[in-house]
Amino acid sequence: MTVLYIGLAGIAGALARYGLSVVMNPQQVASLPWGTLLCNLAGCLVLGFLAYLPGLKRYPDLRAALTTGFIGAFTTFSTLSWELVSMLQQQLWTIAALYFIVSLWGGIGCIRLGRRFSLNLTAVKRGSEE
Repeated sequence: MTVLYIGLAGIAGALARYGLSVVMNPQQVASLPWGTLLCNLAGCLVLGFLAYLPGLKRYPDLRAALTTGFIGAFTTFSTLSWELVSMLQQQLWTIAALYFIVSLWGGIGCIRLGRRFSLNLTAVKRGSEE
């Protein structure tokens, strides 16, 4: 059943990424691909949150569906890489460098922020139970 849940969540994640990219990505290549960037940063934030949410460990099927399925399909390293190569081929050095830096460091920051949200939520919940 886990594979089915991952597959269904993956479909939802892929469709969400496609929709966001259609709405957000610019038509001109000389601009940042905002849809891809937003998907990747939001995915990092949510993954950081879910990865450290202790209650989710009790539901391995749900955890796999949300992390591997939805977030795995919602985020896209391959599109990021393709967009970077396209920018480099067109000698858009500044935009490519900015996109790379914001994607990498922003992703790491979003994972850490999501982790902090999760740990704070857990601490607040424990405090209210006492």
